[in-house]
Amino acid sequence: MKATYYIIHTTMYLISLLPLWILYRISDGIYHIIYHIAKYRRPLVRKHLKDSFPEKSETEIIKIEKGFYSWFADYIVETIKLFSMSERQIRKRMKFKGTEELDICVANGQSCGIYLGHHCNWEWITSLPLWTTGKAHCAQIYHVLENKQFNNLFLRLRQRFGAECIPMAETLRQIARYKQDNQPIVLGYISDQVPFWNNIHHWLDFLNHDTPVLTGTEKLMRSTKQAVFYADVRRIRRGYYECELIPITRHPETTGQWELTDTYFAMLEKSIRNVPECYLWTHNRWKRTREEFNIRYDTATGKVDLGNLDDIKKRKGIK
Repeated sequence: MKATYYIIHTTMYLISLLPLWILYRISDGIYHIIYHIAKYRRPLVRKHLKDSFPEKSETEIIKIEKGFYSWFADYIVETIKLFSMSERQIRKRMKFKGTEELDICVANGQSCGIYLGHHCNWEWITSLPLWTTGKAHCAQIYHVLENKQFNNLFLRLRQRFGAECIPMAETLRQIARYKQDNQPIVLGYISDQVPFWNNIHHWLDFLNHDTPVLTGTEKLMRSTKQAVFYADVRRIRRGYYECELIPITRHPETTGQWELTDTYFAMLEKSIRNVPECYLWTHNRWKRTREEFNIRYDTATGKVDLGNLDDIKKRKGIK
């Protein structure tokens, strides 16, 4: 197993030593393969784009679609480049704005939570520690990958510039530990994933879809009183990004239920509409429907049945 890890790591590292202009030529080839030859998830992407932007013409949809696959290929080589990027290179290509407010919160002993989405390059955002005062400990919540070698590989990438990766299952314990040590943390949450059936508590309109959303981030921010920010990431041009940290509130405990979640998704939608080709459209974001949720939900117990849908329908007499 270790041999597999070192082989993959060495291969990726050697590829990453190539100049970005060469990697982008490779990206052009990847784009041709995944879009024109393999047609990777093209029906799903086309459906997502049509449903999200019903006001756009077929020509406009196809333009966004091609732009997405071109950016997605760039995202792949840009992630590989992280294996060897220097601090000087990443600071030049991934700039941050609005870190002053972050530093003020940290100086006052307050931890901060940053809402992120799968928009533009979320891997390069792990360079945030290079832009803060250093008084805060930067970290991000992540899903542990089933493949141990790939999990270790991404951990190495995402922690290169000083940001710690905290497994989702350990989030509360780690936050409590830092609080006990009087260490403010700056924690990034990518919160636009699909929630499990039993974790659906709130629905909202997101990109013209009735969307079930994760609410755990809001609950965590409210209970730990983290100052809340939104990371508005923009692609300036190929290989260059800018992330503006927009303050939402320094007192999340005073906000209403789901207010932070609604605000986050409204801001994320605005970011996506500004640069639609840089959102992860291949992710099946809307695979859980309210219709199926209502079938699975038991009003008597308040629980969600996670069993086979056909079996549930049969028990409930639903055709």
